[in-house]
Amino acid sequence: MDRYPNIADHGLIGDLQTAALVTDTGTIDWFCLPRFDAPSVFASLLDADKGGHFQIAPQQDGYVTKQLYLPDTAVLITRFMTADGVGELLDFMPPITGRATDRHRLVRILRVARGTMDFAMDLQPRFDYARAKHKVELTDHGAVFTAPDLRLTVHMVGSPSGRNGAALHRDGRGVRGTWSLREGDTAGVIIESMAGAPRRVQVAELNRLLAETSRFWRDWLHKSTYRGRWREMVARSAMTLKLLTYAPTGAPVAAATAGLPEEPGGERNWDYRYTWVRDGSFSIYALLGLGYVEEAAAFGAWLRDRVSQQAGERSGPLRIMYRVDGSSDLDEEILGHLEGWRGAKPVRIGNGAADQLQLDIYGEALDAMALADSRGLFLAHQGWLAVSEMIDWLADHWDQPDEGIWETRGGRKDFTYGRFQSWIALDRAIRLAEHHGRPANLERWTMERDRVYHQIMERGWNPKVKAFTQHYESDVLDSSLLMMPLQGFISPKDPMWLSTLRAMDDSLVSDSLVYRYNPSMTPDGLRGNEGTFSLCTFWYVDALARAGRPEEAALVFEKMHTYANHLGLYSEEIGQTGEQLGNFPQAFSHLALIDAAINLDYQLDHGAGTVDSVLARQR
Repeated sequence: MDRYPNIADHGLIGDLQTAALVTDTGTIDWFCLPRFDAPSVFASLLDADKGGHFQIAPQQDGYVTKQLYLPDTAVLITRFMTADGVGELLDFMPPITGRATDRHRLVRILRVARGTMDFAMDLQPRFDYARAKHKVELTDHGAVFTAPDLRLTVHMVGSPSGRNGAALHRDGRGVRGTWSLREGDTAGVIIESMAGAPRRVQVAELNRLLAETSRFWRDWLHKSTYRGRWREMVARSAMTLKLLTYAPTGAPVAAATAGLPEEPGGERNWDYRYTWVRDGSFSIYALLGLGYVEEAAAFGAWLRDRVSQQAGERSGPLRIMYRVDGSSDLDEEILGHLEGWRGAKPVRIGNGAADQLQLDIYGEALDAMALADSRGLFLAHQGWLAVSEMIDWLADHWDQPDEGIWETRGGRKDFTYGRFQSWIALDRAIRLAEHHGRPANLERWTMERDRVYHQIMERGWNPKVKAFTQHYESDVLDSSLLMMPLQGFISPKDPMWLSTLRAMDDSLVSDSLVYRYNPSMTPDGLRGNEGTFSLCTFWYVDALARAGRPEEAALVFEKMHTYANHLGLYSEEIGQTGEQLGNFPQAFSHLALIDAAINLDYQLDHGAGTVDSVLARQR
């Protein structure tokens, strides 16, 4: 077996403050404590030998595995099928919806559905990205791992060796144990951070935790207002977004992982365990589109705090990303002692792009605020003053090169997407001020908005290519511009847009998949190529539907579903042979899926190209 599973061969579990990845063979190979952006405890995903893991699997050879979620929940089931029987491993984390805490529980339940099965457990934590030493203490009821900044307690269920009564035993810096189970038997283990001494857990407690966790997810999912054609995919995407959201602040992380490459063996290996203003702003559309007003309001409050904080330097008042608690210390660091997934180096934590100038974030933030406002989530007085100050800054600074939406590290350019999002920011701020009678420099904002518009039409349009291009004086197409009709900058049936869409059809679309740009034509300071971007494919679906091609949009959407993993999860990119690449699972991919499903339903039901009143992007 490959030392590294495919990126797609994972399921996600979490408690709304942190998350873990579980392979389809029962190994937890990525888990950070006490929150998403904290150091790892298990990281064999990034170094099979050094990273640490938590494996539970049959002792028999030649078993077959299948994986699924317990319906309408985030409880992951890995089924093992052997010549002697069928067993199940249920993995979940009881949700924590209150304040931030360092106490977290990860529950692993073993059951035998048919026949008999011998299970083996190999628990090998490696704290602080495998940089910190730890002590191991065995007790009658489990074990304790103690590192300088973290303690992990292992609570065993029943006898750790099943019927023969043998105790856990040390194995290097970890522990091992076995169970021999018959049909109807249940066993398991709970690992808990910053807890007390190990204790013997009864099966009744396992069943209670399972029932409570399942009920939480089913109750949450059933609040969704989506009744469209793609309920199963939308439901899984919604739960994935929820799993990637830090409950104490309402801030979603871009992905659960760090260091997974955008190209096998390549160097585009970023840390995505942070909250991007862009991603979070788009998440408001997905959440409100599904009726999750409370979640949208929580992130809206987080975003308003960042606007008021004005922690940016080179980036303007906003930074492009923050930690989930709103802090802005994201210094990039290379973990040189880790070999990376299948040798993809360097493994990075932190993110050096955090203070890039990306002008588009102002448009995405204001568009989200305007949508929230249309749903009754109004800005308070102090919030409006901070927004007004930010728009005054943008009115002075929009006409300059920036680093662009894709965080390329090849220098600043006059990116068309950044310009058109500046138009969005000014336009939405004007509308908010006029609607609520708020104090604002409306004459100045209106003048600058119109200047941006005319500049894009004159310099962003390339008559040679007959399309809007990535940046001024460029022939390169960029799929981020698919957002132009989706946000109402241009009519979806404007001849200039239809010409742009045809050009994208020819150069950015591979079957149904969409590249964000052609890397060979767009130097980003790094070697190698990349896959197609799932986010952009879902944007393409929406753009096709609005342009009068709804049947084609539906086919692209259905084809895209075939690239999901066995659980309906998407990473950032899809490679040449259909493999998933980049950090996993990617929130941006799932929120774009939700938006595309809602908008495509609307277009199919009401006629292609009509105004989308569901997400109110064209106000």
